[in-house]
Amino acid sequence: MSKTAILVDGGFYRKRAAFLWGEHSPEDTADGLIRYCYKHLTEHHTKHDLYRIFYYDCPPISKKMYHPLLGKTVDLGQKPQFQWMNDFLSELKQKRKVALRLGVLDDASSVYTLNYDTVKKLCSGSMTRADLTEANFIPTIVQKGVDMKIGIDIASLAYKKQVDQIVLIAGDSDFVPAAKLARREGIDVVLDPLEQSIKENLFEHIDGKRSCGNPYKGQSSENMAAYKA
Repeated sequence: MSKTAILVDGGFYRKRAAFLWGEHSPEDTADGLIRYCYKHLTEHHTKHDLYRIFYYDCPPISKKMYHPLLGKTVDLGQKPQFQWMNDFLSELKQKRKVALRLGVLDDASSVYTLNYDTVKKLCSGSMTRADLTEANFIPTIVQKGVDMKIGIDIASLAYKKQVDQIVLIAGDSDFVPAAKLARREGIDVVLDPLEQSIKENLFEHIDGKRSCGNPYKGQSSENMAAYKA
C-alpha cells in the first residue's frame, strides 16, 4: 500500500473551511480537519496508508496594537480569536499522526488596516469615513517561516523516499518549486485548493487536483477517539 503525506497550509485551510462549512469550535474544527485529511486516503478504488499529516501555521500573538478608528490600543491577547487559536492548536497536538510545524507572526510590522471590500466602497463613493465601524478594520500580521517549512518538508520527504504521494492543501503557487522537485523524485503530487479554482499553468507542476467535500456532513456520530495520539 502506498504511503501518503498530507501537508496543510493552516492559514488557508482555516479561512477556506469557515467559508465553505461555517465556523466551529476549536475541537470541532480540529476533528473536521482530521476527517477531511483521511478522505484523501481513499482515491477511487485505491487505498493509501497515511504517513503523517503536517500542519503549518503560527501561534497567535498577544500584542497591543493601535486601532486608528477607536483611537486607542487593542490587546489582541484579550480577543476571542486568541484563545480559540490556542485551543485549536492544543487539540491538533493530541491527534494521532499529526505534526505541527509552527512559524511565527511578525508582530513588529503588525498594523490595523481597512479590509478589501471597505477600500473598494470608499473609492467608489458608496461608503464614507463616517460609515466606518470597527468591523471594517482587520489586523494585518505577516507569517514568517511557514512557506520555508513546507518547502523543506517536501524536499525531505522526496529525497528520503519516505512517501509515494504528497497531498498539499493550499491555495497559492508558493509551493511550485518544491512540487517540481518532488515530481522529479517520482512522488505523486496532488493539490487540494478546497474547491477553489487555480491558475491553468499550475497544472504543469502537479499530478492532479482533488477536493473531498464537507467533512462535517453525516459525521456527527463518528467517534474521534481513534484519531487521538
